[in-house]
Amino acid sequence: MTSPVRRRLILALGAAAVATSLPGCGFQLRGPRPLPFSSIHLGVSAHSDLGSALRRRVIASGSTEVVDDPAKAEVRLEILQSAPEREILTLTGAGKVREYELRHVMRFRLVGRAGNEWIAPTTISAKREYNFDDSQVLAKEQEEALLFRDMQADLVDQLVRRLAAANP
Repeated sequence: MTSPVRRRLILALGAAAVATSLPGCGFQLRGPRPLPFSSIHLGVSAHSDLGSALRRRVIASGSTEVVDDPAKAEVRLEILQSAPEREILTLTGAGKVREYELRHVMRFRLVGRAGNEWIAPTTISAKREYNFDDSQVLAKEQEEALLFRDMQADLVDQLVRRLAAANP
């Protein structure tokens, strides 16, 4: 039988071995990545949910300033399309909606001060599915709004990762 002290010592040594091996394998926590440009003009209103979330993420990178005048920015982000959609996925035998599919498609491009494209027009998207119950309409509306916010956060993450990988 092992004593509790010996068991704790074995667990502590195992945890230490795992903790010291993680940095060696290249693992690192995902955090803000520096962007390859010093200033950016966001082609979306700062008062919209998308605009404010994007502004926060760019500022969090720590290396890039968001400017309001496109002429003063090193690059301009142009949102060409941002379209949330809801589509019926399945119906019950009585013809009532059972499931919806929510999609949010965003198309953007990144243009330099001289008009050169840093990122050609690119489409990113997110989708979610949820069950619908017409006896809980208010709760399902709130769930749908929450899923749309989650998809928007996912799109902002994808967009910022693409911006971080941009080359002039």
